[in-house]
Amino acid sequence: MKNRWTPLFIIVSVILSTLFLLPVFLVVKGGFWDETGFTLRHLVSVFRNPVCAEGLLNSVLVACGTTFSCLAVALPLAWISHRCDFPGKAVFSALVLVPMILPPFVGAIGMQQILGRYGVLNAALGTSFDWLGRARYFGVVAVQALSLYPIVYLNAAAALANIDPAMDEAAANLGCPGWRRFFRVTMPLIAPGLFAGCTIVFIWSFTELGAPLMMGYTTCASVQVFDALKEIGASHFPYALVFVVLSVSVLLYALGKTAFGRNSFAMQGKAAVAFKPARLRGMAGLVAALPFALVSFAALMPHFGVVLTSLSKPGSWYGTVFPSVFTLGNYAEALGHDMTVASIRNSLLFSSVAVVVNLVLGVSVAFLVVRSKLRLAGILDAVSMIPLAVPGLVMAFGYLAISSWLSNLPWVRGSAFWTGLFDVRVNPTLFLVVAYAVRRLPYMVRSAVAGLQQTSEAFEEAAWNLGASPVRAVRRVTLPLIAANLVAGLLLAFAFSMLEVSDSLMLAQQARFYPITKTIYELFQLLGTGKYVASALGVWAMAFLTVSIAGVSILLGKKMGALFRV
Repeated sequence: MKNRWTPLFIIVSVILSTLFLLPVFLVVKGGFWDETGFTLRHLVSVFRNPVCAEGLLNSVLVACGTTFSCLAVALPLAWISHRCDFPGKAVFSALVLVPMILPPFVGAIGMQQILGRYGVLNAALGTSFDWLGRARYFGVVAVQALSLYPIVYLNAAAALANIDPAMDEAAANLGCPGWRRFFRVTMPLIAPGLFAGCTIVFIWSFTELGAPLMMGYTTCASVQVFDALKEIGASHFPYALVFVVLSVSVLLYALGKTAFGRNSFAMQGKAAVAFKPARLRGMAGLVAALPFALVSFAALMPHFGVVLTSLSKPGSWYGTVFPSVFTLGNYAEALGHDMTVASIRNSLLFSSVAVVVNLVLGVSVAFLVVRSKLRLAGILDAVSMIPLAVPGLVMAFGYLAISSWLSNLPWVRGSAFWTGLFDVRVNPTLFLVVAYAVRRLPYMVRSAVAGLQQTSEAFEEAAWNLGASPVRAVRRVTLPLIAANLVAGLLLAFAFSMLEVSDSLMLAQQARFYPITKTIYELFQLLGTGKYVASALGVWAMAFLTVSIAGVSILLGKKMGALFRV
């Protein structure tokens, strides 16, 4: 059995090492080695630069504010949903996941329209207060928290569902009051799930590029890295800055793991009997539904802002609660604009190829993890989860470094074919596909692993006994049995690849290769109709993600939370 899996293990290990470790290696090399050899000069210059130091501090503060906001919103909702059955619960449970259909940087358009100095709230109150603040910190935190809290909610809901009700009953029988039971029994048991969700939110918000750019919050590390791209071939400073961003992410994750993952609390097994929530009716049911209604309303504000902006005539929504003139012209212009049509085509191409790579790699890793007896298979599983723990900004910069290195090789510079393949300044297709595939590989791996763990190996063995080759047994027997899981992973990978932000903004440098997200950003910068056309394209993105996430939710149910877990 080991000999059968060893060649696949070697091939997958080499591919993952190249895709994951090579960009990180080039970032480290660029930050510590120059023409004079090894040096700490570039690293020291990052901390000596007061603007960079302030940017790093601001990014940490944004990540902390976003994470704590998500936890404060998601945990009470998950607990109420687990403990109570109230009218409209199914609808509200679906509504709290709606923010996932709007990328944070698109939501920034709606948030500015609502909370800006001349936005909806000031028009309704008759004031001119700058709700977003001059530094835009609270605006960025609000946009990101309202978009990312479902990740914590999904993990918390899944963790609560796995708690054996007997644990809570035992504590109650011993005289432990309700709130003390929650903090002494429930919280320690769901801590791993909460930590997993909060980790994703923290790393995501720490290096989020789109929302700060759209909100004008330029004094943060992600925007500084984006601004330093023009120096990537002539200076070692951008490499050192990206290395610091990577180090801070890993350090803070390790500190959190030490602080929250140090104590291990375990049950004898998963709950044999599902917890029966209390049925609430009348006033008690309304009180239980109220937090869901308030959070859903707040979370949907950016969506309403984007939709109304897309439907308003340019210049007709300024200092009023609603647009004074509605029009569908923005959608016609968005669908007829040369840049938007090309961007949709590009995103479809890049994402389609990326999910094919995801499918092959993800299924291969899943088989090695679940079916093989190789001792190192667990390491391979951990390596495949690296994209969830390593910031996308770092990976995108690493691929830029690979492109810069390859495009300067003599045999590449002397060939138009190789230059067009490896130089992102000429054609970023290869690196965008690789970046999309790498960033979404964890979703495919987790989906395939879940499917294989639920499928008995006896079916494959029966096929082998009937004369089928291992490859044919997998193709004809195993893959059809786990098809629902694979479809869920592919849907999620494809949807988030279509709307990937960091990779698209950093790697696509020519208009004819812009993906959708880069086009939305570029349109937003244009005076006049740019914001309105960008909003119309953002609404299309919302509709696309809605269909995709709804399909994944139907296929996986509560297991969907496992896709967002380090």
